[in-house]
Amino acid sequence: MNDQRPVVILIFIFLIGAVLLTKLFMIQVVDDSFMKKAERNAIQRVVDHPYRGLIYDRNGKLLVYNNPIFDLMVVPKEFHVKDTTRFLELFGITKEHLIESYNAARKYSWVKPSPMIKQISTTDFAKIQDFLIDYPGLFIMTRSVRSYPEPIAAHALGYIGEISAGQLERDTLKYYSQGDYVGLSGIERYYEKELRGVKGVKYKMVNVRGIDKGPFKDGEYDTASVAGINLTSTIDRELQMYGEMLMQGKTGSVVAIEPKTGEILAMISAPFYDPNQLTGSDFGKTYTRLNRLETKPLFNRPIMAMYPPGSIFKIVQSLIGLQDGILVPETTFACNRSLVACHNHPSPVNLFGAIRNSCNPYYHQAFRKIINREVSSNTFKDTEIGLNDWRDKVLKFGLGSALGVDIVGEKGGDIPSSKLYNRIYGEGRWKYSTIYSLSIGQGEMLVTPLQMANLAAIFANKGYYYTPHLIKAVDGDPSKIPAQYRYKNEVGVDARHFDLIQNAMAEALYGTANRAVIKDLVIAGKTGTAQNPHGEDHSVFVAFAPKDDPKIAIAVYVENAGWGGRAAASTASLMIEKYIKGEITRPALQEYVLAGNFIY
Repeated sequence: MNDQRPVVILIFIFLIGAVLLTKLFMIQVVDDSFMKKAERNAIQRVVDHPYRGLIYDRNGKLLVYNNPIFDLMVVPKEFHVKDTTRFLELFGITKEHLIESYNAARKYSWVKPSPMIKQISTTDFAKIQDFLIDYPGLFIMTRSVRSYPEPIAAHALGYIGEISAGQLERDTLKYYSQGDYVGLSGIERYYEKELRGVKGVKYKMVNVRGIDKGPFKDGEYDTASVAGINLTSTIDRELQMYGEMLMQGKTGSVVAIEPKTGEILAMISAPFYDPNQLTGSDFGKTYTRLNRLETKPLFNRPIMAMYPPGSIFKIVQSLIGLQDGILVPETTFACNRSLVACHNHPSPVNLFGAIRNSCNPYYHQAFRKIINREVSSNTFKDTEIGLNDWRDKVLKFGLGSALGVDIVGEKGGDIPSSKLYNRIYGEGRWKYSTIYSLSIGQGEMLVTPLQMANLAAIFANKGYYYTPHLIKAVDGDPSKIPAQYRYKNEVGVDARHFDLIQNAMAEALYGTANRAVIKDLVIAGKTGTAQNPHGEDHSVFVAFAPKDDPKIAIAVYVENAGWGGRAAASTASLMIEKYIKGEITRPALQEYVLAGNFIY
């Protein structure tokens, strides 16, 4: 037995060696999982963020472009600092920021990169790039922020910002990651999918100190990013700039539309802000500051502010009455001021005269005929039936609900129905005398400036409109804009009824808005004064021009500026002249608007 012991030992050693060799063969040749784990420790996956699509005005002038910025990323497992004081001085951050960002990165992932310093400018990046090699676990990720060659159209264009936790949860396609930038308002938000592009990925080798050693496998697994699609907006840059100059220091809205297409030529919300302020590393601070201002510069008045339409609504009343046969051009009423207040003008007046002179008692009496048709022996019921029928016709003019402009946040205004008055007064406890203020665009009726501009387009087109929109072409192709902006909406009024309306609106300028008259250019317009219980009334004006071949329809609201024939009509007239003639021939009127002394 003693002679066999060495043999047994040798066999045992051979078997152990065979097992170890077999295992080693499996690890090195057959099973590559360990190799992959080793590679992962030496490979960084870097997302290549695409440039967002550019935005141009209708004439090809650049409105929005991209500026490169840099995020300093950290991989917690690899990161360490020997001299904290020197690090803080080099990178320009506080100790609290370093600790907070590092702890947040560790909480997110021990081995995946997270941002330590966001949105470093090109200038600041130049100061730190030579020191990155001294700090393992740090690397730069290039991104871009939006820049604006002209500080205009902030509310229409919108802004981008870091994606929120809620937005990440709603991202069912898992395109976004923490720290990504997305459109948060305006065109940037509505057309986010077109503008954002497609992310790419690059894999690079790094050594134990985190130093870049080149692409992994010569870039075999890399994918290139694809830039976002460029958009051509409907905005006319020169008209937008001029309108913002006129509205400087005022509160209100201007919306100008090309009637034949529904393309928005200008969208001004005053007070406005420089869109360049909501870019870069100070985005959060600037947004908070702007949001706290009493003037509310972030509030998008053209689509969010709601006012009574005032006398402009008399045009809608006239068209409904004509279409239903309740009114005819010869329908005449006396200017009976015991019914409702009015200003001095000849009496009685027919329909043309009522529009020209904006006669309140005329529409008080006309509206009563439209509402109370004696279809029921019950007076209260008759008024309820008439109001609901009237409301259905008004809704076809794009009032009472959002039009569907390509900006998130549009309000729909309100055209009251019998349900509202039943709730306020009780069913069967109200009648025409309760609601007569609707006859002149007051009372419980509310509209947005965008809806008013769309009304002007309807008057210009003789009974139809295209839903107002801000994008003219996607990637240079007009047919790629959403289909709803190429659909013709009819309002249910015969075109023949608009001839009288247009002629009366053209004549009205000489009666209520003579400041708006332009030599050799026929404007059809209507003034309004929206009642304001909190101070001076709001000045309102809608118009289109030239009357016989309309190229622009416009609505102007100037808050607390009184009579519509002053502030609003003057502003609209100057913008019409700028758009159609390309120059201003009435410098005195321009100075009057810029001065802003409309009440006195």
